[in-house]
Amino acid sequence: MKQLILKPGREKSLLRRHPWIFSGAVARVQGDPGVGDTVAVRAAGGEFLAWAAYSPASQIRARVWSWSEPERIDGNLLRAHLRRAAATRERLLRAQDSDAMRLAHGESDGLPGVIVDRYGDVVVLQLLSAGAERWRDELAEALRDLTGCACVYERSDADVRALEGLPARSGVLLGALPGAGVQMREHGLSYGVDVAVGHKTGFYLDQRDNRKCVGELSRGRDVLNCFCYSGGFSLNALAGGAQSVLSVDSSADALAQAQDNLRRNDLDAARAEWQEADVFKYLRLLRDQGRSFDMIVLDPPKFAPTAAFAEKAARGYKDINLLALKLLRAGGLLASFSCSGGVSAELFQKILAGAALDAGVEASIVGRFAAAADHPVLLSFPEGDYLKGLLLARA
Repeated sequence: MKQLILKPGREKSLLRRHPWIFSGAVARVQGDPGVGDTVAVRAAGGEFLAWAAYSPASQIRARVWSWSEPERIDGNLLRAHLRRAAATRERLLRAQDSDAMRLAHGESDGLPGVIVDRYGDVVVLQLLSAGAERWRDELAEALRDLTGCACVYERSDADVRALEGLPARSGVLLGALPGAGVQMREHGLSYGVDVAVGHKTGFYLDQRDNRKCVGELSRGRDVLNCFCYSGGFSLNALAGGAQSVLSVDSSADALAQAQDNLRRNDLDAARAEWQEADVFKYLRLLRDQGRSFDMIVLDPPKFAPTAAFAEKAARGYKDINLLALKLLRAGGLLASFSCSGGVSAELFQKILAGAALDAGVEASIVGRFAAAADHPVLLSFPEGDYLKGLLLARA
């Protein structure tokens, strides 16, 4: 039998249902398992702990599929997990709010390393672990059968695959992409989604509720949206009645997509300004120009993928938030986010407190942001709680 035997005392995290087994916890490997193979994980005394997917190249040596010894790890189990995940979303999300959602969220849905996002009639599959890679074909077929979608597209090109010893892969798995492009709707707005080369799987579905909140708070305000990508926060602000919206991103392609999204929603282009620039430098330019705003959104890319990068990330977060607070008018609002798993909510709040202190302003927390309900966080897997945000009001 292919199995991992743990060192004495290293079974404690598994008994608390944490789904990762790190290399340092493994005493020996038996049965010569291959990449992605299912292995039995046993305590030093031989007691069964879990079935897991083996990844010899990763520091996360195995990821748990099941805690039940009688259970069989096969395509039927994967289909059952996918059906359960989809059913949960149907109960949590109203179809009239959006035709796009995350159908599977990795470990939190019992599918380690498996991300599934749906945009209308297109499903995007992202495989981030050796175990997920092992079941690529079965997962694609299960998703086609479950959703009835016209296309299953793979976006397994995230950097974390290199840690698993896996090459980047991207392209159509089943069906074909629509000739008119991939589209989605959310809270009354329509978006074009670039599933081939866009960020993540094409769109930031995790910010669904937060976009709506920002839109509702934007009426009559001059808004600055930094790291705007394809314009989600910008469009919601415009639809919510913002007086003006200045959107900044370093990517010309992202800005082109954002402006296309503006046109498809027939919003007032005269209230929208788009700027291709490095946000760090541009915030300083706005400061030097004496510009100010009633509301600022900071939604930067991941600065710290792991806790090892937290110190460097903290400097980046403090820099942009300090500058933003200086640009914020009295009574204004700052919606500031971090999607860095290596930066905890507690640390993020401390960073913003330091930024306010150095900016010489008084600010209060008037709201907190998290990922939408289709991005659940397993209680025994706090690493899944990556997106956090604060809504600050400047005195």
